[in-house]
Amino acid sequence: MSAYQLFSDATLDLPHTTIEELDIQVIPMHFDLAENSYRHFEDERELSLEEFYRQLRAGAPAVTSQITPVVYEDLFEPVLQAGQDILYIAFSSALSGTYQASVLAAEELEEKYPERRVICVDSRSASVGEGLLVYAAALQKEKGIPVDALADWVVRNREHVCHWFTVDDLNHLRRGGRISPVMAVAGTALGIKPVLRVDNEGNLVTAFKVRGRKKAIESILDQMEKTAINPKDQVVIIAHGDCKEDAKSLKHMVKSRFHVKDEIISYVGPIIGTHTGPGMLALVFFGTER
Repeated sequence: MSAYQLFSDATLDLPHTTIEELDIQVIPMHFDLAENSYRHFEDERELSLEEFYRQLRAGAPAVTSQITPVVYEDLFEPVLQAGQDILYIAFSSALSGTYQASVLAAEELEEKYPERRVICVDSRSASVGEGLLVYAAALQKEKGIPVDALADWVVRNREHVCHWFTVDDLNHLRRGGRISPVMAVAGTALGIKPVLRVDNEGNLVTAFKVRGRKKAIESILDQMEKTAINPKDQVVIIAHGDCKEDAKSLKHMVKSRFHVKDEIISYVGPIIGTHTGPGMLALVFFGTER
């Protein structure tokens, strides 16, 4: 069996320590905040996540950009030269062009290195949904599964990664075109909180709307109760947009209600956080359906 390296991108929003422990290569992604440009690395080397959200709360405009084929080639090629294959699990193609760019780079590199494999898989997931899929894939890799078999495993399991989340400030979803201006204004005035999910194609969709954040969080827990597969055997991920206490509270509720194997709490990085804003709170797990 040929050795291979597992890659993903900075939208996976896993803690840096987890990424290092599982030997996942994460491709940084660019974003602009106010008048400055940054690359988001999971170790926050160019800008801390607390500072990102501080500026976002202060009204600083933020814009994200996708990974180009050239970036993929620059990062993939040394791995191929070292005699390893590559499995890249990408941010949802329904939300970004990164997957398509990676496929172009893979085609170029496989022509240049015909003895090597570069397999790109669309996660059809976002943020810690993508992160949970990559996390689980890395654990499979540690068992010695070959690269083709692991790629097949990812495809079979990606639609079982359930993403449920709510946001605190509707204006960030409005700017990203996820909700209408009328919904943003009316929802803010009435205290309406959307509960969102990622569908089977990897699109971000509003599942339903409730009044108040407490009700939104309860609704997310109800969705886990309906669809979670063997929760006592699962590691679930809770993500937050700089609302640590809410994340800790959700972790306690998940633990007491479902007795899961473990919970990982992680920040939502700037690539996703630009569009969801401060106060975003998410729960992801493996379920029977999204």
